[in-house]
Amino acid sequence: MILSTTHTVPGREISEIVGLVRGSTVRARNVGRDIVAGLKNIVGGEIEEYTQLQADAREQALERMIADARRLNADAVVGIQISTAMVSRGAAEILFYGTAVKLK
Repeated sequence: MILSTTHTVPGREISEIVGLVRGSTVRARNVGRDIVAGLKNIVGGEIEEYTQLQADAREQALERMIADARRLNADAVVGIQISTAMVSRGAAEILFYGTAVKLK
């Protein structure tokens, strides 16, 4: 599956738009990570526990978008964007979306 944030695939021609595809996940912090993060917040620096939580959420949302494109038999997804939103205190949604296309 070719993935692109642009609306074209260099060197390839789009023959058909097959539809909007998306993948999302909602993740919440947990108490164990919050305790460690709270301690790191006092001394400063990167909070690796939250960095890893966000990275895992992005990967899961991206994989879900790719699976959605595969269900449509797409060759590529163009115009990919990512969005985040707070769902509740301590929980956020990560959303990937784009246009699934067939290539010549």
